Amino acid sequence: MKSASTQPVNTDRHVGDYLREWRQRRRLSQMDLALEAEISTRHLSFLETGRSQPSREMVLLLAEKLDMPLRERNIMLVSAGFAPVYSQRSLDDPALASMRHAVDLVLKGHDPYPALAVDRHWSLVSANDALVSLIGDVDPALMKPPVNVLRLSIHPAGLARRIVNFTEWRNHLVHRLHQQVDATGDAVLASLIEELRSYPTPDAAARAPKSNHDYAGIVVPFQLTTGEGVLTLFSTTTIFGTPVDVTLSELAIEAFFPADPESGASLRRLAEKRQAAAAAAG
Repeated sequence: MKSASTQPVNTDRHVGDYLREWRQRRRLSQMDLALEAEISTRHLSFLETGRSQPSREMVLLLAEKLDMPLRERNIMLVSAGFAPVYSQRSLDDPALASMRHAVDLVLKGHDPYPALAVDRHWSLVSANDALVSLIGDVDPALMKPPVNVLRLSIHPAGLARRIVNFTEWRNHLVHRLHQQVDATGDAVLASLIEELRSYPTPDAAARAPKSNHDYAGIVVPFQLTTGEGVLTLFSTTTIFGTPVDVTLSELAIEAFFPADPESGASLRRLAEKRQAAAAAAG
């Protein structure tokens, strides 16, 4: 894929509209934001209403104080008449080779536990062998790129029928998506929330007894039926700390860990079986 330092950004909205929208999204008054940016409330009001035009530096300052995603910062710059400053490259761009290598190292190093990398819309970027082996028999249509991992897990033809605590896990995913929508204003994620809610609860999950384990109330477990029994896992999310590229800033690694010794032993047995099969095939 051809690399580019930036991608075209089109907007017909005035910068003041974006500024007001994001200030309200962050639940800040004009005085709150003005104090954070060390400008007068009057000047901020003039920027929002279009009576004053911000400089490039002012747009970047206010975007930083509003903790806007890099993609949205580019949009606000364009709406103010400036060129985008944050690059947006494909992950196969040579400039991101070291970052992609780092992701692959993390995923491979996490084996025998499952891990995957996703983009801002939860589309699968990469996964380790442990994760792939857990997917099993799902509708091939759900595996056509781009694979949305949330749809894959909650869809009736996906992993849904094998998720023991389906309702709890779906509620957890929907809650996470709500947080992402609040942070980013992403309409695709908002639509994904409604899609996940629309899928029926599998009969087996509806009849399953509630787990007696609450894991100290600090994590929501993911309980998946496999050939080695029920795996109980919890996940962590890793992002790049100081990205200045839009694509890199939207990349996340979701790593799963066993929540009990039995699940850890099962994952190690599954890894041994994969290694034995690979050796036999080789």
